[in-house]
Amino acid sequence: MAQNVLSGRRNVALVGTYSSGKTTLLESIMSVTGATTRKGSVDEGNTLGDSSPEARTRHMTVELNAASTQYGGICFTFVDCPGSVELQQETNHALMGVDAAIVVCEADPNKVLTLSPLLQFLDTWEIPHLIWINKLDRANGTFAEVLAALRQISSRPVIPQQYPIRQNHELVGFIDLVTEQAFHYHPGAPADPVPLPAALQAEEQIARAEMLEALADYDDHLLEELLEDIAPPEEEIFRDLRMELGADLIVPVFIGVALNDYGVRPLLNALVKEAPAPDVTCEKRGITCETDTLAQVLKTYYTPQGGKLSLVRVWCGELKDGDSLNGDRMGGLYDLTGTQQNSLTRAEAGRIVAVARLEGAQTGDTLTTGTLKTLLPKAPVIEPVYALAITSVKRSDEVKLSAALTKLLEEDPSLFWEQHGDTHEVILWGQGDVHLNLAIDRLSRKYNLPMSTHLPQVPYKETIRQAKEAVHGRYKHQSGGHGQFGDVYLSIQPLPRGDGFAFSDTIVGGVVPKQYIPSVETGVREYLDHGPLGFPVVDVAVTLTNGSYHNVDSSDNAFKQAARIAMQEGLAACTPTLLEPIDLVEISVPSSYTSNVLKLITGRRGQILGYEAKADWPGWDVVTGHLPQAEMQTMILELRSLTMGVGFFKWTYDHLDPVPEKLTERILASTGSDR
Repeated sequence: MAQNVLSGRRNVALVGTYSSGKTTLLESIMSVTGATTRKGSVDEGNTLGDSSPEARTRHMTVELNAASTQYGGICFTFVDCPGSVELQQETNHALMGVDAAIVVCEADPNKVLTLSPLLQFLDTWEIPHLIWINKLDRANGTFAEVLAALRQISSRPVIPQQYPIRQNHELVGFIDLVTEQAFHYHPGAPADPVPLPAALQAEEQIARAEMLEALADYDDHLLEELLEDIAPPEEEIFRDLRMELGADLIVPVFIGVALNDYGVRPLLNALVKEAPAPDVTCEKRGITCETDTLAQVLKTYYTPQGGKLSLVRVWCGELKDGDSLNGDRMGGLYDLTGTQQNSLTRAEAGRIVAVARLEGAQTGDTLTTGTLKTLLPKAPVIEPVYALAITSVKRSDEVKLSAALTKLLEEDPSLFWEQHGDTHEVILWGQGDVHLNLAIDRLSRKYNLPMSTHLPQVPYKETIRQAKEAVHGRYKHQSGGHGQFGDVYLSIQPLPRGDGFAFSDTIVGGVVPKQYIPSVETGVREYLDHGPLGFPVVDVAVTLTNGSYHNVDSSDNAFKQAARIAMQEGLAACTPTLLEPIDLVEISVPSSYTSNVLKLITGRRGQILGYEAKADWPGWDVVTGHLPQAEMQTMILELRSLTMGVGFFKWTYDHLDPVPEKLTERILASTGSDR
């Protein structure tokens, strides 16, 4: 019984780049299958998903949208994923919980490269996927050119399962390469079978032969049939397509026009026949179903009405309303169709549902009704590459900011925030300006926390280039009663870069009593927080060499103040110099853009360390270099502009370097500091 239930369900992600037509395809699927009576439009802002103001304003998907329907005896749940490269984390989490993915691709060979990171993720995790070439009615290249471009970026064989039919350069239908039946499209209606056009017979035979030869690489029986010139039966071809797609060995290609419903029904038929069922996915991923229910969180929402909502894939067992998962009692069980929530009493294995008020659950978490024995793999968190310093428009809102940011990060784990230790700014990190502006808009709309933003301050440091001996600091204060007296002589020396701060003393004869020496060090350290140039001081050694005290008036505070006075006078005479943080960066780009990246690094005061082919990324390079942190604040924006949006980088702090003199003058002038 469980096997029958599982075989009658499919979970499919709709993925692709921005403007490829994923949301329009979902609208077409829901309309064609009768799940909706009205087909929404992205331009008109009335689609099933993308209901948030952030999505409507930008005409783009900004978070996962789930919708369920039935077709061909199969219960489908489709998950429409964001297409922006800055929202890839959202897509990656969803892909970990589906049985297959439809990669929506525009019919433009020049844009195919933008799919490269997505295909790489799918193949790394061996997620079955097929490609649907959309907008073939206004293609900017031939079908063959798009296929060639796809094959350049896919590590799996790209196999067309359909071939387009054109009349006077207009797309009018397709040929099914399995059945060799031709069809003509009709807007909003099923395609009609028509005779195979004589002019396309040769092209169809070549395309079909390529498909069969690719399948034969994994089926010895099919290979024997081809060698003996025996026409394989359709059932055998579909069986091979199903098995090899399910194992992520091949990438079938389909075509259509989502806006007109062209090709949508054949696409659904292919999912019915070829997409793996949930039990196949479980077996492939090594998920052993025991007695306890096993599930995983694919997405976390915070809704204005219902609070926290977790989109969950049920892998094993079943969920019942009122169950406890990881010790949290659920507050409701729902089937999602866009923003509509339909209450459920139970959800069987293989289903994607929403669970209310699982307060302890985070995106990617493994959930169980029993004892947690297995941790399911989850998508790695993409490291942030862009930051904004944020400030509450209303000072009274500052106390609410931390709680709101915590919820924001639960919804989107690729966000990160910190209170910077040096600059004391609240910094929000993410994947780019679109990503962070979305987060800022959500803070304002969901939590009534309008923010002002600016690029973060660079955490400059300062150091000294010369030593100074016998720097004198005396603090003497008399105000009635006991006075205050402290007297010290300090030796100040520069240290090698990266050595930090060192304090010592050479006091003999008790000229500074031992109990006051720690106070001298405290005074020195306090001054180093804000040196003569206005920044924290590093790589300095200070030695207390001499001093004097008063039996009655000396105190810890007096010696601390004396040390500060000595440091203030001494450091200014030690030729202070400004230091900037330098990061080690690894920039990954298609090889055709490597020369542009080399210029990008040198143009931002960087040092190129080298470049080499990127492992497991055919046609990609990784360029390594050192870059000043000040030059990295907007680098991701320029890098994406140079590389059609696909370039990315990783960075780590490496060391401090002196700032060039002319730049130092500009920095000090802008901060109001004075040498």
